[in-house]
Amino acid sequence: MTLRVESASHALDAASRAESDAPTEVRVSVGTMDDVDAVSRALEGDTEAFALLVDRHAGVCLRYATRMLGSREDAEDVMQEALMRAFRALMTYDATRDFRTWLMSIVANRCRTALTVRARRERFLTTDTLAAELAPAPAENGGSEIGAVQWALAQLEPKYREAFLLKHVEELSYDEIARITGAGVSALKMRVRRACERMRDLLEDEDARTNA
Repeated sequence: MTLRVESASHALDAASRAESDAPTEVRVSVGTMDDVDAVSRALEGDTEAFALLVDRHAGVCLRYATRMLGSREDAEDVMQEALMRAFRALMTYDATRDFRTWLMSIVANRCRTALTVRARRERFLTTDTLAAELAPAPAENGGSEIGAVQWALAQLEPKYREAFLLKHVEELSYDEIARITGAGVSALKMRVRRACERMRDLLEDEDARTNA
């Protein structure tokens, strides 16, 4: 967990104390508590319970946001905002849903917003800033498989990148991805297929990578 995400946890502690009128009860160990119980305890004012949820799930969400946005700094900013939103929306959490899927839906939404803002801010540019950030240096193109995949991933439209990451990196089911994105399963299968086809074409086009 990065320092900035840890700082977000401290900020949430302060927010909880400020927003909750109920005194915090004497706590027992929360380390073995399941997510549903942790949410219940957090709603009662136990900030350690929410910190437990952050420790369990923020790392996966941060990894996704970093790959989605192509920038660790931007991903950390998104995570801080997503965690604050999750904390404030805990009362809306449906205990029949997986907590990580619920949190990931908030993170994915903030990523989409961040990409939209970025696109508007940089619409006058003729180059893809995200692609430039992720593209490996020309000298590395031939020898860095990871760099080539990152470059190809950056070329995908956001909705295809999102579907590809959730399916093939986070290894979620289509039903879970549908709950996260709000898209239908059929549409998601189409996005994943097109993302895979586009990635394959890009990775086979060595000239495109060399001239990126």
